[in-house]
Amino acid sequence: MRLTHLLAAAGLTGVAALAPAAPALATFPGHSGRLVFGVPSDHGVQLHTVRPNGQDLRQVTSVEGDAIQPDWSPDGRTIVFELDTEDGANVAFVPADGGPIRVLPGPAGTFEGQPSYMPDGGHLLFTQFNGEEEATWIMGLDGSDRHRITAGPGDATDPNAAPDGRAFSYVGVHDHNWEVEQAVITSTLDGAHQLQLTPFDAEVAIKHDWAPDGSRIVFTDNADFVHQGQSANVGTIRPDGTGTRYLTHYTGGEVNGFVGGYSPSGRRIVFRHEDHGMYALRTMRTDGTHVRTVLPLSPLRPRYIDWGSR
Repeated sequence: MRLTHLLAAAGLTGVAALAPAAPALATFPGHSGRLVFGVPSDHGVQLHTVRPNGQDLRQVTSVEGDAIQPDWSPDGRTIVFELDTEDGANVAFVPADGGPIRVLPGPAGTFEGQPSYMPDGGHLLFTQFNGEEEATWIMGLDGSDRHRITAGPGDATDPNAAPDGRAFSYVGVHDHNWEVEQAVITSTLDGAHQLQLTPFDAEVAIKHDWAPDGSRIVFTDNADFVHQGQSANVGTIRPDGTGTRYLTHYTGGEVNGFVGGYSPSGRRIVFRHEDHGMYALRTMRTDGTHVRTVLPLSPLRPRYIDWGSR
């Protein structure tokens, strides 16, 4: 189902439907531009972009399969994403305004995805699953110069470069148990020095992000609701593992917050707000205050959210 039909079904039609409701009062530095997120359709998950004020909603992919895990280029002109099809998974690119998609073929027998840009804009971090392990790799934008970095403790997914390009973070999955034990881990680019920031039983969501100044990493805990009756909440932590600070304080399990990432300006954070089976796209200041609605509560469930610079 197209996004416009979903919004219409929720009674959110026309331009006014996409305007923000009254506010409740590896992102790189720059101007805070459009948001990108995935939406289910009749032909799989498709990527859409929208302005932070909820206006000018656009669909930018029309793939056979799923376009997921998008990441903006540092200049905001291109979106890299994971393309999942019946034949496998590959890293792909689409212009920010939509257009021809370029797919990078991977080695036979592998599944590649979770791409994110390095600060130089000329290299990507990504994950590769070869049937035995899911490891973090780095390569050029044309798929050349590939180097394996680390498989982490257990599987490794969602690699994101630090803004200075000297390190990266990823979500490590303990003993390959994807629904129970996941932690945020940082690593040097050679994989030699790693630091676990959160305990595995915090069960963080795969999506996380660095502040543009490199001072903090934003994450979501209790992502798979292993802790019954408890909500998922958005928090931040320093790259050395200290100073954990929660920005949302939902309780009861029916209201939750799932982070997308920081704005390029570093002043706000985008997240999905869930409320008893309804979903909204919202932003807040980095201390959790001054929440603003981008897309109001509806059956639509925006996911794989990232904030670009134009």
